Amino acid sequence: MATALITGGTSGIGLAFARELASRGTDLVLVARDAQRLDEVAQELRTAHGITVETLSADLSDRADMTRVAKRVESDDAPIDMLINNAGFGLHSTVLNPDDVETHAKALDVMCLALLVLGGAAGRAMRERGRGQIINVASSSSVIFTGNYSAVKAWARTYSTSLALELRNTGVTVTALLPGWVRTEFHERAGITAHSLPDIVWIDTDVLIRECLADVDKGKLESIPTWKWKAAMLLADHGPRAFIRWFSVKLTNSRKKR
Repeated sequence: MATALITGGTSGIGLAFARELASRGTDLVLVARDAQRLDEVAQELRTAHGITVETLSADLSDRADMTRVAKRVESDDAPIDMLINNAGFGLHSTVLNPDDVETHAKALDVMCLALLVLGGAAGRAMRERGRGQIINVASSSSVIFTGNYSAVKAWARTYSTSLALELRNTGVTVTALLPGWVRTEFHERAGITAHSLPDIVWIDTDVLIRECLADVDKGKLESIPTWKWKAAMLLADHGPRAFIRWFSVKLTNSRKKR
């Protein structure tokens, strides 16, 4: 039976991955900061699906915790077949505010350095076994310019492809997930005003996860959900840069914290 390790596995996209994989009979290792929430989600999934759920309480902005999770990823005793690098948080404060430097540094630790460390650990272990799947949750924000969040997610997207190419022909696949606006508590927790956005931009979480897992099974380098976001990403990647800069300013203004 396969085992998947999911960082940020108790809420949002991470929890949706956990529930979908559990429904398919996949054993889980869930990583998150809140030990009580970890226990609650683990018990829910064990009861509903009869799977094994291991929990690791860890803060991926803490180097010691990050190393501890990496050792679990690379363990030979209980191999990880799928790594989902999902942990993250909204980051929409201005890059000019000196009071937010520590928040930006934490974002780099959680959404860049942790991907590098955990992805490397998984890549080494999976390459030795000749099989495995890695999913790195990036964002559609990676192609626009909305402060440090876009920069962080652009790094995640580039890193994911670099790792995939390094692991080419080893039996290990690496897929970057580039979601748009997904209906989770992510925006509310970040204090972002999103209720005014039109319905067409939103993606159902279950659709996002199932399309991603299908793309992973096909060995795709990137997973972009739904035709509308595929079209948007195509425009953002290949459209006029002046338009993307203009759009980025408009979007930043519309997403200001309450």
